[in-house]
Amino acid sequence: MLTRVRNIGKIVRAVTTRNPDQRVRRFYELPDPRSQFADRATRYINIGYWASDRTTVDEAGNAIAGLLADSARFEPGQRVLDVGCGYGDQDFLWLQEKEPEVIHALDVTPHQIEAAKARAAAEGVAERLRFTVGTATELRFPDDSFDRVVALDAALHFNTRADFFREALRVLRPGGVLATVDTIPLDESTPRKVFRSPRFSLYRVGVPDENWYDRESYARRLAEAGFVDGVVTSIREHTWEPWYRYWSTLANDDRARAAVAPEIARTVEREWADTELIRRELSLLDYVVAVAEKPH
Repeated sequence: MLTRVRNIGKIVRAVTTRNPDQRVRRFYELPDPRSQFADRATRYINIGYWASDRTTVDEAGNAIAGLLADSARFEPGQRVLDVGCGYGDQDFLWLQEKEPEVIHALDVTPHQIEAAKARAAAEGVAERLRFTVGTATELRFPDDSFDRVVALDAALHFNTRADFFREALRVLRPGGVLATVDTIPLDESTPRKVFRSPRFSLYRVGVPDENWYDRESYARRLAEAGFVDGVVTSIREHTWEPWYRYWSTLANDDRARAAVAPEIARTVEREWADTELIRRELSLLDYVVAVAEKPH
C-alpha cells in the first residue's frame, strides 16, 4: 500500500511539473528498470519495427534502430549525435555495425545516462560512445561538428521540436543529415486530451502543443529550419499495428502472460486493462521516419 501511494505521488508530481523537460524526465524516471526490462536483453523505449508476428521485443528494438541508421545513411568514420538516447542500446548497436568515429549521445534523464555510461566503461568503448545529460534545444557542441544527427522516438518530447531542428542544422556539417523516428498524429486537429488510457497518457501530458502536427507540417517545419530534401514517411503498419497485436495478445492470453516475468505481467494487466480503448487511441497516431539534409 505504501509503495502504491508513493507511486501515485510520483505520477502527480510528474504531471504537475511545469518545465517540459523536467516533466518528461520525471515520467521516464517512474518505471523501475529491473521491472520494465525484466524479460528483455535490451533497454529500448520505443515502439520497434516488427518484421513479422514472430518478432520479439528485442528484435523489434534493434530493427527500428537499424532502420534509422540506414535512413540517415550512416557510414564508417562519421561523427554522430544521438539526441534523446535513453539507455543508449541503439548507440552500442551502431558502434558495432556502422563503425562511426564517435557517437555523442544525450538525454534529459540522468539515471538512463548513468546506466549507459557504466555499460560503455564496462565494454571498453567510452572513448567512442560519450553519454551526457543534456537537452535537445541547447546542444553544447560547436557549429559544423557532426555528419549525422538522429533522434529515435524522442523528438515529440523536445521543447520544441522546431528548436531542435534549428540546433541540429547548426551542429551539422554542410551536407550532413538529420534523421528521426517519431510519433505524430495522423490528423493534427486531433486534441491530445482524447488520450485517456494509461498506456498513452504520456502523449496527453508529455508532448508540447507546438509539436502536435502531422506529416505534411513536419516536412514544412524541416524546410523552415533550413533543411532541404526533407521526406517524412509513415511506417505505422510495421510499428504501431504489430506492436498492438503483440501486447494486446499478451494482455488477453492468460497462458502467455503466465510465461513472462511477474513484473511484466503486472504492468500489462495495469496498462492494457482496456485493449479496445488503446485500439481506438492507436488509430489516431502515426509513426514516421523523417530525413533531411543541411545544404552544402
